Parts: sequence; structure tokens; C-alpha cells
Amino acid sequence: MGWTDRFRRGMSPRMRKPASDGYRTGSTQVRAADKVDETHLHEWVTARRGVEGFVEPRTAVSDVTLLLVAHDGEWTRRRVPSVEWAHKFCNTYQVPSYDAAVVGIPQRMRDWNRRQKQLRKEQGL
Repeated sequence: MGWTDRFRRGMSPRMRKPASDGYRTGSTQVRAADKVDETHLHEWVTARRGVEGFVEPRTAVSDVTLLLVAHDGEWTRRRVPSVEWAHKFCNTYQVPSYDAAVVGIPQRMRDWNRRQKQLRKEQGL
């Protein structure tokens, strides 16, 4: 195949546009929320105290997520079906919920991450 033949044929397979189904971003497919995510959130929120919810909007690489942060900064994040679902989940468990794009994430979460990193370093992990 000559160099100019590539232009005569149109786009090569490597140059095709990504699927436009709303769930593909380049070569990455965004996984939807499922029952495993919901179960994890339920177990997590009932096992900790002082939990707040931070609803994170959909991005190019992730669907809507719910970030739960406990009183000590321990946290978990899981995909959820929608922003409305996340706020309803938090209301069900009497957990205050915020839009993370507006308020950001709490400092206690960053402090917890820093402490965990220091502990791993001290343990030689």
C-alpha cells in the first residue's frame, strides 16, 4: 500500500471516531452504577458516624459519584445512578449532602489521606 492510498480509502481503523453512545470516552468505557455499589454505600454509611455526602457530577472519565466522608476523614466513593439518587440516598440515612462541584471536598479527608500515606511509609509499604 502506498502512502497516498491511505487518503483514497478514507479513515483507517485507527483514525475512526469513538462511539457516540454517551458512555465511551476514547478507549475507556464508563461503568454504570450497580447493586454492589449501592450495597457498599449502605454498609459504609451505617458502620460510621458523622458521615457527610458529596455528590460529584459526571465527568469525561466517570459517571456521577457519591463521596461519603466520616467524622475522622475516612472516605469512600462509588458510582451512583444519578445526582437525584445520591441526594435521596443521603436523605434516607439522614446524612447531609452537598454538591462537590460547589463546596469542594472537606479538609479532614485530605488530612486522613495524608495520615494514611505516612502510616504506609512508616510500615515500609
